Amino acid sequence: MLDPIFDRFPRPPCAELLGLTLLDHNAEEGWAKFSFEARRGFLNPAGYVQGGFLTAMLDDTMGPTALLVSKGTLYTASIDMNVSFLSPAKPGPLFTEGRVVQMGKTIAFMEATIRDADGMTLARATSSARLVPVEKLPKG
Repeated sequence: MLDPIFDRFPRPPCAELLGLTLLDHNAEEGWAKFSFEARRGFLNPAGYVQGGFLTAMLDDTMGPTALLVSKGTLYTASIDMNVSFLSPAKPGPLFTEGRVVQMGKTIAFMEATIRDADGMTLARATSSARLVPVEKLPKG
């Protein structure tokens, strides 16, 4: 990853499965960009990426964006998430952008979009999440 904040935490198995890579971010402006790899094993019977995988990618965009914005002090526990699927996703690289819309003392409001390599918007999400200090992360 591009930021040493992520070096302080073990890489989650879900990030490995989804092929999460940090591409760019600006903590002061409240955004981060990531890439994911939509694998053939993620396909539904119609041959497109199943919506649950896209939702996981959007979720795995918003949480790390909040971690970056908090300078590595807070992680998120989702309260709710609303996803709109706009276009089907094919296997291959996918690109996301997350934004912290508002971060209070205990709750963050976030949004994310996911695009294909041609820039087509595939899905968008909004989420509210409880903010939890990183020292409360489970050990081991």
